[in-house]
Amino acid sequence: MKKRFLLDTNVLLYDPQAMFRFENNEVVICLTVIQELDKFKRRLDETGRNAREVVRHLDEIRERGLLTEGIEIEKGSVLRVDLCLEEEKGSLAPELQGDSHTDAILLATARRYQKDEERPVILVTKDANLRVRADALGIVVEDYEPQSVDIEDLYSGTRILDVPGEVVDRFFAERKLELSPQLYSFYPNEFLILKDNANESHTALARFHADKGLLLPLAKKKEGVWGITPKNVEQNFALDLLLDDSVQLVSLIGKAGTGKTLLALAVGLSKTIDEGRYHKLLVSRPVFPMGKDIGYLPGDLEEKLNPWMQPIFDNVEFLLGGTGKEYYKRASGGYKDLVNQGMLNIEPLTYIRGRSIPNQYLIVDEAQNLSPHEIKTIMTRVGENTKIVLTGDCYQIDNPYIDSANNGLTYVVERFKEEGIAGHVTLTKGERSQLSELATKLL
Repeated sequence: MKKRFLLDTNVLLYDPQAMFRFENNEVVICLTVIQELDKFKRRLDETGRNAREVVRHLDEIRERGLLTEGIEIEKGSVLRVDLCLEEEKGSLAPELQGDSHTDAILLATARRYQKDEERPVILVTKDANLRVRADALGIVVEDYEPQSVDIEDLYSGTRILDVPGEVVDRFFAERKLELSPQLYSFYPNEFLILKDNANESHTALARFHADKGLLLPLAKKKEGVWGITPKNVEQNFALDLLLDDSVQLVSLIGKAGTGKTLLALAVGLSKTIDEGRYHKLLVSRPVFPMGKDIGYLPGDLEEKLNPWMQPIFDNVEFLLGGTGKEYYKRASGGYKDLVNQGMLNIEPLTYIRGRSIPNQYLIVDEAQNLSPHEIKTIMTRVGENTKIVLTGDCYQIDNPYIDSANNGLTYVVERFKEEGIAGHVTLTKGERSQLSELATKLL
């Protein structure tokens, strides 16, 4: 039985391709939703671009017939624009109409469609409050999560493998280990803790190299990277991926203080400045203000961006200055010298769209604030000989249209876990300070 999906504005702003994702069903967009899109299309951010893309799709489809009568689109679906007249709101009690004109129209339209027993209606919205109100009215309602991944089930990039003690000894002696593919199945670049099943303290760390079909030991630098040495097993795993030039995509997920950004920056500076492997280090992050937007801040563009880029500056200055009494004296202006030399670029993601980025070490910080559509846009900018590192904490999301289950970072981790050029590590242990770790756990 074909179903009828009624789409809210926020669904189209989250995914401008949403209207094409309901195979062999009817997709209905209210005229009031199109009018609401008009308010967003002048914005210069991702929301504005998505609104303009939706309007372009509708305009192209319109040329094939009357939208009010329904036009067949991709995968056997039919798209229809419903007038959703203002007077329909009168079918709702005043206390159910709420403050949003569009929400009230959607609820009233869904109730009208409920009378059609041959085609059940489903209201699709990312507004949790609207979902609750719709449910109270007996309307079938769903969240829009085409690429949802439960954060608890997310691929961690590591596993513990209990093996006989002689297997651990053989790995240390031969510096490699081949396990039967009939008994063991690993993802490319998956990390393993080989644990002696008779002695828990007898362990070894390894990474699975899919091209060779072998478990190999981690690459280690005794002196560390730019003065940074890993403090736990997970940081060892992350450093191994970051140092391996054949792994072109690295994703690091972890709570505050686990060292994600610092490790990525340390290796980026080493690969760019010391080894000359990449022409420059490009660090970027999405601008999602927790208060007023960037335009409200005083100064020129660089001064406006400073509050959002300051965490990057802090990490770079720490790497340049080290620790101790002379830290601030040595680090002062250090990152600015690298910027002036063209070795380091720090900029918001807004300016990456439309570019081609070859021969660079690209770090995208706070990637959990990106939607799957946005992350795809960024990754398709990557040119030859470029390594991209995505870092983020899926429990700290500022983007109102996504959550821990459907953000771009978790989407990439799940989609790339079987690819040989990608690797992932989830970091769980905080190393910033004892106070920081306690605050993360207790507050």
